[in-house]
Amino acid sequence: MARVSPEELLARLEKGKPISALLLLGEERYLRDTCRAQLIERFVPEASRTWGVSRYSAERGETQAALEQAQTLPMLSPLQVVFLEDGEAIEKLGEKNRDQAVGLLENYLRNPAPFTVLVVEATGLDQRMKLARLLMEETLVVEVGIGGDAEDRQAAAVALARAIGKEQGVEFEQGAAEDLAEFVAADLMRLKTEIDKLATFAGARKLIRRADVSALVVSEKTTTIWELADMLASRQSKMALEFLDRLLRDGEEPLPMLGAMAWMYRKLIEASEIQGATNGWQAARQLGMGPEQAELALQNARKIPKARLLDGLRALQEADDRLKRGREDARAVMEFLVTNLATEETKAAHR
Repeated sequence: MARVSPEELLARLEKGKPISALLLLGEERYLRDTCRAQLIERFVPEASRTWGVSRYSAERGETQAALEQAQTLPMLSPLQVVFLEDGEAIEKLGEKNRDQAVGLLENYLRNPAPFTVLVVEATGLDQRMKLARLLMEETLVVEVGIGGDAEDRQAAAVALARAIGKEQGVEFEQGAAEDLAEFVAADLMRLKTEIDKLATFAGARKLIRRADVSALVVSEKTTTIWELADMLASRQSKMALEFLDRLLRDGEEPLPMLGAMAWMYRKLIEASEIQGATNGWQAARQLGMGPEQAELALQNARKIPKARLLDGLRALQEADDRLKRGREDARAVMEFLVTNLATEETKAAHR
């Protein structure tokens, strides 16, 4: 069947097109939740949602239960929506159990119940395996990811930030949406939360400024960011790794940390390009930061050559890709990154 975006799914729903089975494919929680809400809104009356919406998990071994529910007439609703989450877990089963689960899905999808919309969810599927081929052929595939490339994810997050802002009646100052998307590591769920907060703060002004993003979003980690910047700038790899270990043990999540570091590197690059500014007060407006933060940016930008900053930004994008794929240990990825940023000479230095 076709592969569509969440926007295209909404268009289909608004036209009243029937859908018997969908695959929500991708890692982005915000887009997935948006699609879930649209499906429930379209197919199940509000008063009937206690009985007309069911959730199961393949990871908990509930594939058969989900399909049995899909074949059971719903109570007090003409249609029901049955969600089977964690579909990728089926691929990890032993061969016998995997074949059984895929067989159950295949039998259902060949003859779906007319009173059910079955929604299978998966963050990713191995296209070489039968499960992926079956779902691609027999369901409407809705892409709920924002691309594998870091720049594509950043661009998509910026576009969505502006769209969410427009819904809330606010606009972004030039550079503000980019700063926000960078800092939340293109996590759309967190992006939405932060925009809610920023829109309330903007109030009657109806404009989210870069300084607002810096004050309300970035300020939560400002000290941490610039402490790490100083260690990286002075190539204190052992101290930087100990600092990273403490952050992880204190419960900091790797992806938000990575977003904060990428934001910091972009600010350092901007600071290195400012002409004529000798202190934070002079650089604050151009950097969209408070004077104290701008002073730190100027100080650290003087310690790190621009070529090294650009190489560091590329290393951050590579680490982001590795973390988003979810196939490697997050701590190992972060430790490799910090060691690289603190010790490795830039490519330019070896030319």
